[in-house]
Amino acid sequence: MSSHINTWALVLAAGEGCRVRLLTTAPFGVTVPKQFCSLHEGPSLLHEALCRATAVASRRRTCSVVAAPHRRWWQPLLESLPSENIFVQPKNCGTAHGILLPLLDIVEREPDAQLVLLPSDHHVRNETILSQSLRRAAEWLGRERDGMLLLGMSPEEADPELGYIVPGDGNSRGALDVERFIEKPTREQAQILIARGALWNAFIVATTAQALLTLFRRTIPDSVVAMCDALRQDRVTAGAAHAIAVLYEQLPNRDFSRHVLPGQESHLHVLPVPFCGWSDLGTPKRIAEVLQRFSQPEGKPTFAAPAPVLSLAAQQSRSQSSSASL
Repeated sequence: MSSHINTWALVLAAGEGCRVRLLTTAPFGVTVPKQFCSLHEGPSLLHEALCRATAVASRRRTCSVVAAPHRRWWQPLLESLPSENIFVQPKNCGTAHGILLPLLDIVEREPDAQLVLLPSDHHVRNETILSQSLRRAAEWLGRERDGMLLLGMSPEEADPELGYIVPGDGNSRGALDVERFIEKPTREQAQILIARGALWNAFIVATTAQALLTLFRRTIPDSVVAMCDALRQDRVTAGAAHAIAVLYEQLPNRDFSRHVLPGQESHLHVLPVPFCGWSDLGTPKRIAEVLQRFSQPEGKPTFAAPAPVLSLAAQQSRSQSSSASL
């Protein structure tokens, strides 16, 4: 557990997982978002992300943002969290709004909070390495109160389907400056980027709540104003959430990586994470690679692509078992 008692973890679990839908559709025809699925019949990816959060935050300061249409899957998995730490969006309007909704509440509850954003649809082979990096990120925030730190994964291959962070020359207490972001380069471009020291963008962010709110006000100010107004109206009506529901019918889709971070490089730093077997499970090919690694010895994984089958962990009995062990 981090010694920084004001560190919060926000687990992002409202996505649809559209690119791997064929692998997450149950025999009876219902598509289960991938964060509620498992690999090799293990715990769900959401459960793994909640366990990952314990590296930096207590249960009282662990939150998750989810989508109302997914209630049947997330409700049993989140039973161990305080109810006020579960933020239900009427629908998914992009990761930027998925972060902004709980951020405004956290700022109200603890204005000087540190915050670590954790996607819930990743697989990590060596959780110990990532946990150590998460704790290093929290410690860095303790020294750089206005900073914003991205965790960059050391690339294990030149993957053209991922985003890359190109670090700059500057160094701030162990974290590198960010020169630019590059999304989905060609394989040849990715090889050149890696040779220059580029890192995979895992969308894991450590910052202070105030610094993150300032970033939102700078990049999507209309959304900040509208959501503040809606939350204020719903507080007056004793938490009916009617204004938020109306707002979500009007919100545009805004992605944190595409609509908030670009152009903000001068405000960002990146912490390189050693090889840890990270994957975002974003395509059937990468799911196949991860499944193949289960049979490989420890060390740097090999990459093969057999036909993958992603096990579903949405049945209530299995979900409840996973939640109880958190």
